[in-house]
Amino acid sequence: MLNTVYSTRGMAVAPHSLASQAALSILREGGNAIEAMVAAASTIAVVYPHMNGIGGDGFWVVAEPGKSVQAIEACGVAAASVSIDFYKQRGLGVIPTRGPLATNTLAGTIGGWQQALEIGAGWGGKLPLSRLLGDAIHYAEAGIPVTPSQFASTSAKLFELVDQPGFADTFLVDGKAPAAGSRFVQKRMGATLRKLVTQGLDSFYRGELAQEIAHDLAQVGSPVTLDDLNNYRARIVTPMHLQHSLGDVYNMAPPTQGLISLIILCILDRLDIGRYREDSVEYVHLVVEATKQAFAVRDRYVTDPDHMTIDPQSCLTDDFLQPYVDAIRIDQALPWGQGKGPADTIWMGVIDGEGRAVSFIQSIYHEFGSGVVLPTTGINWQNRGCSFSLDASHINALLPGKKPFHTLNPALARFKDGRTMVYGTMGGDGQPQTQAAVFTRYAVHGMPVQQAVTAPRWLLGRTWGQSSDSLKLESRFAPEVIAGLQALGHDVDVIPDFDEMVGHAGAIVRKADGVFEGGADPRSNGVVAGF
Repeated sequence: MLNTVYSTRGMAVAPHSLASQAALSILREGGNAIEAMVAAASTIAVVYPHMNGIGGDGFWVVAEPGKSVQAIEACGVAAASVSIDFYKQRGLGVIPTRGPLATNTLAGTIGGWQQALEIGAGWGGKLPLSRLLGDAIHYAEAGIPVTPSQFASTSAKLFELVDQPGFADTFLVDGKAPAAGSRFVQKRMGATLRKLVTQGLDSFYRGELAQEIAHDLAQVGSPVTLDDLNNYRARIVTPMHLQHSLGDVYNMAPPTQGLISLIILCILDRLDIGRYREDSVEYVHLVVEATKQAFAVRDRYVTDPDHMTIDPQSCLTDDFLQPYVDAIRIDQALPWGQGKGPADTIWMGVIDGEGRAVSFIQSIYHEFGSGVVLPTTGINWQNRGCSFSLDASHINALLPGKKPFHTLNPALARFKDGRTMVYGTMGGDGQPQTQAAVFTRYAVHGMPVQQAVTAPRWLLGRTWGQSSDSLKLESRFAPEVIAGLQALGHDVDVIPDFDEMVGHAGAIVRKADGVFEGGADPRSNGVVAGF
């Protein structure tokens, strides 16, 4: 079992050890937290290709001591040519989850790296892009050892993906999933990363590389065009802000469910969750019930902020939340409907020696996204746009240029005693729930960071690779807790210990005296790296 890692000069955590080490190597060379995160982001795009990639989206929450917290929205919008009629004219009642018609949104990840490095330059960042992407280029060209997670994901989803353009040639070996521990090479991805170094990150949208990407997209049948790429830019935005009794907690604004993660913490703060022993029946029950209330807000209101009917920040006020708090009963589980479904993602965190902190998420949505790999550039394009509805009255109805709903939400907290915490996880519906577990276990109940991440978790609803909406509990929970939750009316399924279904979480805390404490998820292939 993993032990808590401590350090005094800087720390990084990622769900793959090579990404953590890539970030740490930048910190050792004097790079700042943003530079370290770009190194980690490019590396994990190569070494965890089933979970994320440069054909997807990203979100950043960044903090510098003494200054306001900032966020970067690097999510692609729907292509100008797509609409509800676009799909209905093709005889479709829903947007496909795989294939070219699922590649209907821009990929914002690289734009996010670009915006982040502009902020990082203000922090004194000077390392060249060739250094920041160097590890990723090496691993793409020389190969990586396939993780058990990649092997399992490829095997499980093979029937959905094998016939998608470019998938078999890129991610299979002799028509099969590459074995765990075998060497896996991505030459075209290495060449694309080299072009980003020589042409600049903006070339992904407005350069020679953009023209190659647009040609590839047209060749495979995607509706995304060169004009769409040319018109895209990631944005620096104001994050959501919760005034918690212990300090200030930040997360991404809509179209993400960052607001939902903060609503859960807000409700639990008002319920005084600290009264109940950690991992007791009452503790798990109340977090699950708070999740149901937060999801009700999500499903009613959260979409592209340009199409929302209320101010998201107003949802964190007492007046708005009191009816949701009052609806929760300590003695009975409320009815539960249906979750949003799976999401394939990575979360990573970095805090440098100056206390500058980054909480970051990068995603292609489902495992391997759309399954479509662009022939020249080797980019696996996301399928985030399949979350749009083809019902014109739906809150997330498809419109050209609209942002899709995102489960992604990286979190950051500043405590009243001077601690800074970055934390997050992958896992669709599970992201807000796991964030609530990690935060309350550490901040409210005083668990060490690693214990807060490692402790048995639960999932209400669906996450990647799953379709059931029951309350799933890892079998390490005490039998009396499982029975107690069933007695309250929860539809409980028991899942194996350390199941990837409940996500790959992580966290770093920097205390006021400059001591770092971190935790990586034993359910992932990750580590905490500090020095």
